[in-house]
Amino acid sequence: MPKRPLRSQLLAQRRALNHDSWRAASRAAQINLLLLDVFVHAQCVALYAPAHNEIDTTLLFTEARKEGKQVLFPVVCGQQLVFRPVDHIETLQKGAFGILEPCASDNKLQTVEADLVVVPGIAFDLSGHRIGYGKGFYDRFLHHPGCTRHVVGLCHDFQIVDGHIPADPHDIPMGIVITDKRVIRTH
Repeated sequence: MPKRPLRSQLLAQRRALNHDSWRAASRAAQINLLLLDVFVHAQCVALYAPAHNEIDTTLLFTEARKEGKQVLFPVVCGQQLVFRPVDHIETLQKGAFGILEPCASDNKLQTVEADLVVVPGIAFDLSGHRIGYGKGFYDRFLHHPGCTRHVVGLCHDFQIVDGHIPADPHDIPMGIVITDKRVIRTH
């Protein structure tokens, strides 16, 4: 299925989730990630603030901070993502596209400093290819020279598609895709 209709179909399905289903799936997916070595050994974790019933990352944030890890969240700056440290999740404010992001700070960190980058998406396949919102922010971010850390996709299990997502040459596949029901190691 081409990207555009697949994106529309899965976005509608995700937005239709009731709060209890979203919360239960979010908790299960986050626990699946918390148990992996890529999280346990990471010193710096890049997360995202969920939008439109994406898997929540609050538990990941809380556990990372409890373990003394540095946590980064993205900020849209023009056509790029810049990641900034966040010590308290309550300090996130609505930014680009209405998504919560860190407020302005002089303390900017480069993308490559995160040991683990957790990426949202609308669809993923078993090879780790992903469909996002189509603006390319994460693709540009992951193409940064030296960004070779662990890249993990986080989604609801229904967002895993059969077959292959059409991949463009600039698309970066996820090394692991985690859902509320399974952990998929892609290579």
